[in-house]
Amino acid sequence: MRLRSAVTFLFCIPIFTAAAQTDTLRLNFQDAEKQFLQNNFALLAQKYNVESTNALVAQAKLWDNPVLSTDQNIYDGGSKKFFYHNSDLGLGQVYLQLSQVFTTAGKRGKQVQIAKDNAKVQEAEFNDLMRNLRYNLLLDFSQLSTLLEQAKVYQNEITSAQSLVDAIQKSFTAGNTSMKDLIRLKALLFGLQNDMVENSRQINDLQTELKTLIQAPATAFVFPLINNASNKSVDLNVSALIEQAKTNRADYLSNQYQLTSAQHNLAYQKALAVPDVTIGASYDKNSSYAQNYYGLQIGLPLPFFNRNQGNIKSARYSMMSQENTLKDNESKLKNDVVAAVNQYQLNQQLFSTQQLEFNQQYDLLFTNMLKSFKERQISLIEFVDFFDTYKDTKLKILQQQYNLQKAIADLNFATGTTVIKP
Repeated sequence: MRLRSAVTFLFCIPIFTAAAQTDTLRLNFQDAEKQFLQNNFALLAQKYNVESTNALVAQAKLWDNPVLSTDQNIYDGGSKKFFYHNSDLGLGQVYLQLSQVFTTAGKRGKQVQIAKDNAKVQEAEFNDLMRNLRYNLLLDFSQLSTLLEQAKVYQNEITSAQSLVDAIQKSFTAGNTSMKDLIRLKALLFGLQNDMVENSRQINDLQTELKTLIQAPATAFVFPLINNASNKSVDLNVSALIEQAKTNRADYLSNQYQLTSAQHNLAYQKALAVPDVTIGASYDKNSSYAQNYYGLQIGLPLPFFNRNQGNIKSARYSMMSQENTLKDNESKLKNDVVAAVNQYQLNQQLFSTQQLEFNQQYDLLFTNMLKSFKERQISLIEFVDFFDTYKDTKLKILQQQYNLQKAIADLNFATGTTVIKP
């Protein structure tokens, strides 16, 4: 009775898991992706970073503010008065100065360009985050579908094994079956129960990850609908896919933008070696050689010691570093695309419509073998061997289907675009 209760509980785990949810979300990948793009908090946070960087472009376009300075007497020692002022006698002092810095060598334009480069880098990082999260979404989506199909295999085998254990238990009680055969079947059932529990644990973990990605309700149960049309073979041109990857992969574009920014920064640092000009006007009431003095001021620093040499050198090395980083990224991009194409073609060759026919024939054979064992036409050893082989083969077929979906995800991830619709 204890064994039967345990089996009943374990068999119902997936049912209880789904029943505990208040809602079942049946989604194909396109629906899941739509929810992901609309609701994912990590994407929304990065999107605000993009807007923040774009605001700095507008800031870089602004002119420096003019500077207004003033100086007037607070205390007159002759009259012993504070803020003394006598217009008739021309007493009292007021000094005003208004100045404006004018940048030279196109510094402001270069700053604007660097700000635009940084905005492009931030946008590329946003797209790269979306690319990575979308890849994780597709893997979780495909793996969850595989695990749910595996759960059906375990449930089918547990049901059959439980039926056999009940029958053999009665036969053992009647003295028609040995203890060895009964224990062997119970061990087989126990192994299936453990596999079922582990499978259910993985389903639960993926449910958590998937609901976090698409921001589904915590009480929902996500049921993925896989598009089998993606299993059809697709001809791929490696050279064309590499060019697509260079155009679409956000991490590669980010490195390109960073190289452009480093080049612009080098030009800006060189421009900083050219002095800026300050032009201003001043008014002095009493302290100059003549009353009510009006003057024109022109100022610029003399670059005798500091010609921005260190920053120019640093910018040049940064640019050279970024050039090599881009070359390394390009090499990795090519290798990623070639590897993804090879992996897809390998998995596509292994998968065929013949597998579906074989799968159906194997299910029929399982039914016949179960019947034959009950009718004592085959031995326990033969049946157990077939039972284990059936489970392993069914799981391998499901794993192969998942491997094909993963190969499609890897290919789309390597090229940065949807080459094959999942």
